[in-house]
Amino acid sequence: MEKIEKFNVRVYALCIEDQKILTLFESYAGEKLVKLPGGGLEFGEGIIDCLHREFMEELNVKIEVLEHFYTQEGFMQSRFRDNEQLLTVYYIVKIIGPENFRIIDTEIEKAEWLPISASNPFPLPIDHLVFEKLQTKFLK
Repeated sequence: MEKIEKFNVRVYALCIEDQKILTLFESYAGEKLVKLPGGGLEFGEGIIDCLHREFMEELNVKIEVLEHFYTQEGFMQSRFRDNEQLLTVYYIVKIIGPENFRIIDTEIEKAEWLPISASNPFPLPIDHLVFEKLQTKFLK
């Protein structure tokens, strides 16, 4: 492990409708990923502001943040940058004005509403854990 030199704070959304969760399919650093909407915190930005900005940049919609869902508790080194430590925060959100929804981030190949009851589609470890927690909460 290389020396960790910086933090990378990531903020993601669990957008749930009709027992389905919004997922994004994109390529990053040569890997095909299934991920949640959201992304990296910019300097001078709050975590909720980051989530609002990411939804506008990626999907052209505003959101209402309903509740905090999970904050990563353990150490996680970035899968893509050896010198970064990740900290991820997840919120449950609702899309405002879904008629405006369209993918505007060119790295996103498609968006899909996957059933919460489906097999866990997330390859990144914290997203994978969060999906399991989501299944526990919504599939009781």
